Amino acid sequence: MPESLTFPPDFLWGAATSAYQIEGAVREDGRTPSIWDTFSHTPGKVAFDENGDTAVDHYHRYRDDVAMMAGLNLRAYRFSVSWSRVQPTGRGPAVQRGLDFYRRLVDELLEHGIEPALTLYHWDLPQELEDAGGWPERETAYRFAEYAALLGEALGDRVERWMTVNEPWCAAFLGYSSGVHAPGRTDPAASLRAAHHLNLAHGLATSALRGVLPARAAIALSLNSQVIRALTDDPADADAQRRVDNLANGVFHGPVLQGAYPASLFTDTAGLTDWSFVKDGDLAACHQPVEALGLNYYTPVLVSAKSSTPAGPIATNHGVSEHSPWPGADDVTFHQPPGECTEMGWAIDPSGLYDLITRYSRMRPDLQLYVTENGAAYDDKLETDGQVNDPERIAYLHGHLRAVHRAIADGADVRGYYLWSLMDNFEWAHGYSKRFGAVYVDYPTQTRTPKASALWYAERARTGELPAEPVWEGSTVR
Repeated sequence: MPESLTFPPDFLWGAATSAYQIEGAVREDGRTPSIWDTFSHTPGKVAFDENGDTAVDHYHRYRDDVAMMAGLNLRAYRFSVSWSRVQPTGRGPAVQRGLDFYRRLVDELLEHGIEPALTLYHWDLPQELEDAGGWPERETAYRFAEYAALLGEALGDRVERWMTVNEPWCAAFLGYSSGVHAPGRTDPAASLRAAHHLNLAHGLATSALRGVLPARAAIALSLNSQVIRALTDDPADADAQRRVDNLANGVFHGPVLQGAYPASLFTDTAGLTDWSFVKDGDLAACHQPVEALGLNYYTPVLVSAKSSTPAGPIATNHGVSEHSPWPGADDVTFHQPPGECTEMGWAIDPSGLYDLITRYSRMRPDLQLYVTENGAAYDDKLETDGQVNDPERIAYLHGHLRAVHRAIADGADVRGYYLWSLMDNFEWAHGYSKRFGAVYVDYPTQTRTPKASALWYAERARTGELPAEPVWEGSTVR
């Protein structure tokens, strides 16, 4: 019988969102199109041809949304900045009207006792920079560093927690290899260049932020490092696991956290590129000291060497395509992991989160770790009594929080957990068809209704206690 668990008293209980998924107001106060505006307005790219033009109108409703966060006892809120709202062309001076929105948002958070955690990049590259070549071009990394400095100068007096890039794997490989994300390109070689330039962007931005932020500020990045498991103990399956782990994880944590790419990554991708885009000094630039690392986790990945075994859906965070998001791994079969699934078709496996945390705890015991995204999509319904009952999400969160606690008990320095997501929103290529939120949004009216899982999570944030069983019965907490 499981027992109740207590988290450290200073553990940060938070929630997360991203700009394009919630803000709306895409043409207000000087904002210009990002790659996601262009992509979502291209017929056939997003389910039901939906877009983020309005999203959940957070740009106009942020004060009510922050009050809602406070009512849910959140101690931290992770949000991203829309680059083209602040720097419309991706170059030059900041637009003060754009910065003012984030100043107001941060001030509102602080007034409610909620710690802001600012992410500089959550995939919404200014379209003008994509027109100039996007992330496969080295120049984009330098533009990102300039943008980081603008934000640091504007908000460094009130934001102490900074994250450079969110999930560079998705930005590089879903955006430039499989094409299921903006900008929708299907060029595996370009995706490897994009990966390197995202690493370089992180490093250059970290250096730029160091030049303008107070000494107390903490800088991190958020990786969706994936838990790659081999289907069998056959050596061929083990090699498939190694190659996919390089592409999922080593390509980013290698240069950023260890100062070098895995040597076998170059061999595995030799048919696509010679990696000549990695210039002298780049690895040192990527490998900047950071205080913390964000880990985003949803589901494990199960692989084998190419076989006649039917493959399940590719285990990525955001969709599949006839084009692979794994450059150089065309001879790997991806299998559906066993167990129950969320509405996304992702297998539910909290042990993967434990494995992920402890891997990075061993790799870099000096870093503070944060779970910067974890959550699940379900087919939530607003009942006639005005309630949204989602016991599946409560069970999901309960299991994954137990995994976090187990990692802490085993010595991992995990400082906080940001539930994904605060509220239902635009779920990228899935449009509004997938609901990840703890808060239900009725899109026609924009009415927010905390789901049972939000109330359950609010009690965890209030008490720091995780009950033995994932139970929520009306207003009775157990």
